[in-house]
Amino acid sequence: MNRFVIDIPQSAIDDLRTRLDRTRRPDALEGVGWSYGVPPQAVQELAAYWRDGYDWRAHEARLNTLPQYTTEIDGQRVHFAHVRSPRPDALPLLLTHGWPSTFADFSRVAGQLVRDFHLVIPSVPGFAFSGPTTRTGWGVRRVAAAWIELMDRLGYTRYGLQGGDFGSLVSPAVARAVPDRVVGVHLNALTAFVSDDLAGLTEAETERARRIERWHREFSGYAAIQGTRPQTLAYALADSPAGQLAWHLDAFASWGQDVGGVAPDDILTNVTITWLTGTAGSSARLYRESGGDWAPPAEPGKTPTAVAVFPGDSTVRRYAERTHNVVRWTEPPRGGHYAALQAPDLLADDVKAFFSAL
Repeated sequence: MNRFVIDIPQSAIDDLRTRLDRTRRPDALEGVGWSYGVPPQAVQELAAYWRDGYDWRAHEARLNTLPQYTTEIDGQRVHFAHVRSPRPDALPLLLTHGWPSTFADFSRVAGQLVRDFHLVIPSVPGFAFSGPTTRTGWGVRRVAAAWIELMDRLGYTRYGLQGGDFGSLVSPAVARAVPDRVVGVHLNALTAFVSDDLAGLTEAETERARRIERWHREFSGYAAIQGTRPQTLAYALADSPAGQLAWHLDAFASWGQDVGGVAPDDILTNVTITWLTGTAGSSARLYRESGGDWAPPAEPGKTPTAVAVFPGDSTVRRYAERTHNVVRWTEPPRGGHYAALQAPDLLADDVKAFFSAL
């Protein structure tokens, strides 16, 4: 394993600013708001702040307070942060991000979790400093296999898992592959499989189920494109920082309820990392590579699982229990899909409460 420090050349920062200056903006319809996608004003305002206000060097230094490393697993460079707890008997905890997030999301909770856990925070292959991928096949199960190998190399034979968004697929996949090594799985922003049978659901659960239907109808276009034609999309994302910003902002806004749900600096840290590493296209490929991993398993997993349903999440317990051994169910009062950014204190408290009970 090699020690890794984020050190972006100034020339790359200067190039980003030049490209933002030369943005060719599309036309837009009057009065449609967000219904056709991200409106021009939202992109222009955030791009202007990215150009003149956002301080990448400050966030680079903040992220570098996390000890980071790279290693090669299954032919792919894998980047990860490894933060050891002052408690020698601490439980190792592996945290997995989703799209369009990066490992940087967990920098907001690391300080709270490291008191009780040895933290392993990898970048999913294809994302950030684990990308781009150079071979096909890097879907959920292959990522899970890489995580098992990573934990073996670190000498961790018994550990916990946490994940949200795509991480809520990867983490259970690890537990299914090596159930004897996993103490428990904590999930937020859980990808649950909804059926047409809504009988017996509470009013709140019915609303969540209908929210999934609305997502498929109004917001799932990005997933369809990334799941079928990611290479075509990659040309625009790789060439235009404003284009990449708009593409990722749409996801942060749709899942985060509104742009104000996630702080501008946190959105831009994820977008900047993706831009500077040239991984917008390879991270989008995760949707295509994971096409076969969306189907629910034949029976629920056996590993004790906690599910935290933050405001705006669409998880329904009945559906979650079809695929997971749910032993803890919580509904924190604030936060959202990007809980590590929106309510890091509540996410950390929920994680600690779950594993301490185990």
